[in-house]
Amino acid sequence: MTLGAYHEGLQSEFARRTIFMTHSGRVTVSFESHVRIGRTGRLNTSCLTVGRRAQMPSQIQIDPIVKVTKTDEEWKKHLSAAAYRVLRHEDTERPFVNPLHDNHESGIYYCAGCDLPLFSSEHKFDSGTGWPSFWQPIDPRVVETRTDFKLFLPRTEIHCARCEGHQGHVFKDGPKPTGLRYCINGVALKFVAG
Repeated sequence: MTLGAYHEGLQSEFARRTIFMTHSGRVTVSFESHVRIGRTGRLNTSCLTVGRRAQMPSQIQIDPIVKVTKTDEEWKKHLSAAAYRVLRHEDTERPFVNPLHDNHESGIYYCAGCDLPLFSSEHKFDSGTGWPSFWQPIDPRVVETRTDFKLFLPRTEIHCARCEGHQGHVFKDGPKPTGLRYCINGVALKFVAG
């Protein structure tokens, strides 16, 4: 049964999301490629209401990612000063400052630079570090990594796969099942409840 389909505008070419409810009552998301949707690329969670309870999709699939490139001046205009420093210049926000580290709502965390869905609240956990922490991204293709030697010891940086904005780092001290801790700057994310 189709609960709804979401697409808006003609800003960018991504995929139209169609939401289905399976016999077990779980909500899944399927995609049709080469359909234009709005610049947000966000899932319209208002169409996920099943009965009286809103359910978050258990999995969001991502079509091929098209890179977003802007000049430094365009990024400055598009982002807050703090988000610009983190996303474009690999700064780190202070711990416990951003309210997303203590957010317990169900929803999706998007890149603050390009609105690519990066993390789900289903994968979030309290690491005690003061930054939002996840044990896996929403899809392995939405993040890219590279080695950072800024603190003299190698660390693995996490970047958005679409706009290459710096998100944070991944460490091997997370919970099961992955054993990973994606330690993300809250200012690099936008949260949409759902």
